[in-house]
Amino acid sequence: MSAGVNGTRRDFSGSARANERLRSVIPGGAHTYAKGVDQYPEGMAPVIARGKGAHVWDVDGNRYVEYGSGLRSVSLGHAHPRVNAAAAAAIELGTNFARPSLIEAEAAEKLLSILPRAEMVKFAKNGSDATTGAVRLARAVTGRDHVAICRDQPFFSVDGWFIGVSAMPAGVPKSTRSQTLTFGYGDLEGTRELFETYAGQIACIVLEGATTIEPPAGYFEGLRRLCDEHGVLLVLDEMITGFRWSIGGAQEVYGIEPDLSAFGKALGNGFAVSALAGKREYMKLGGMDHSDERVFLLSTTHGAETHALAAAMAVIDVYREEDAIGVLHARGELLRQRATAAIAAAGVSDHMQVLGRASNLIFTTLDADGERSQPFRTLFLQELVRRGVIAPSFVVSAALTEEDVEDTVTAVHEACLVYRRALDEGVSRYLEGRPVQPALRPYA
Repeated sequence: MSAGVNGTRRDFSGSARANERLRSVIPGGAHTYAKGVDQYPEGMAPVIARGKGAHVWDVDGNRYVEYGSGLRSVSLGHAHPRVNAAAAAAIELGTNFARPSLIEAEAAEKLLSILPRAEMVKFAKNGSDATTGAVRLARAVTGRDHVAICRDQPFFSVDGWFIGVSAMPAGVPKSTRSQTLTFGYGDLEGTRELFETYAGQIACIVLEGATTIEPPAGYFEGLRRLCDEHGVLLVLDEMITGFRWSIGGAQEVYGIEPDLSAFGKALGNGFAVSALAGKREYMKLGGMDHSDERVFLLSTTHGAETHALAAAMAVIDVYREEDAIGVLHARGELLRQRATAAIAAAGVSDHMQVLGRASNLIFTTLDADGERSQPFRTLFLQELVRRGVIAPSFVVSAALTEEDVEDTVTAVHEACLVYRRALDEGVSRYLEGRPVQPALRPYA
C-alpha cells in the first residue's frame, strides 16, 4: 500500500510482482526505455491491464486519468471505436500476403491527400524506420555521408546515426558517431557556419518543426534557402507534431517545405504504423521507375499489415470529420489554464510551469534554487499517481473530458501543496524512494 499526504491509498502489490516478471525476461523491464520502472516513483510504477478513452486500469484494479498515452501515439483515446472497428474488419480479410494489397494504395493516397508537399510514401512499423530511411535516401541522393541533427530536440531514431551522439552511444562505432553533426534550433547563422565548415559533406538536416517553443519568424524559410544553397536535403520529423499540431503536421502550420517527412505515433492511434513521405524525385529511387542506382529505402515484412493501414485510414477520417485537432487544443488549453492556476494557488509558480503547445504540454519541476530537479519531478509524479493521475507529461488525448481535466487539476493542486512543503522542509522528507532517472543515460 502507498498512502499519500491526504490519506489516499492505492495497492501496487500486483504491479510490483508484474514488474519483477517483466524485468526477468525483458532488459530494463519494458520494450521502450521511456516506459521503464525507473521513470516512475519507486514502488509506484503501475503495470497496465486495460485502457478506454483517457483512462487506464492497472493490474491491481486502480483507475487513472492518463496523459502522454502510448508515448503520445494514442491521440484519440484508447480503444477508439472507429479505429478499432476498421482494424478488426481488415483482420478478418487477412493481415499479410505474398503480394501487396489494394489497401496499401488506398492508405498511401489518403495520407498524401493531407500532405500537399509529398508525392510518394512508404509505410513501416515505427518512427526510427522512417527517419533512418530518410537519412539513407538523403545520403544516396547527395553522395554525402554526414548528417546534421537538431541538438535541442530529444530523439530521432534508435539507429546509430542518432544513438551514437546520444547519452547511450555504446555499441555504435566511432566512425558512425563522427558522421553526425549538430545544430541549434532557430539558429540560422550557426547552421550556415556548419554548412560552410563541412561544405559538400552534409547529406541532410533532421529536425522537428517545434517542441515547447515556436520557431522564430522566418526560420523555416531561411532554413529552406540554406539547404538549397548547399545541396542539403531537409528532413522533417513529424512523429509528435503530426496529428497534434495539425492534421497536416507542423509543415502545414508553419509553411515548411521539407524534402522528406517522417510520420508515426498518432498516425495509427496506437497501432504500429509509420510513414516516410516525400518528393517523387527522391522517393522514386527506392523503386524501379528510374535509370539511376536503386536505394534500399524501406523493406519491412510487416510494414503494410492491413489492419494497421486500416487503422491509419480511420484515424485520418476521424481527424477530418470530428475536428480532433480542435478538441486536442481545447482540452490542452483548459488544462494549461486550470493547472497553472492550481500551481499558483499552492504557491509554487516559481518552481513549476506548464509549457508547450496546448496539444503537447509538458511541465517543469525546479528545486528551491530554481534548478531542474529529478527528485522534485519524482515527488510530483508520486503525488499524482496516488491521486489517480499518470502524467509523465500533460499531453492530452481527444478522449479527455472536462471532468477529467477537473479531476487532474484537483490532483495537481494537492500534489503542489506537498511540493510547497518539500521546498520549505527538504524533498527527502516527502520522497519515498529513489528519484526517477533520465531514460537515456550511460549507467544504471
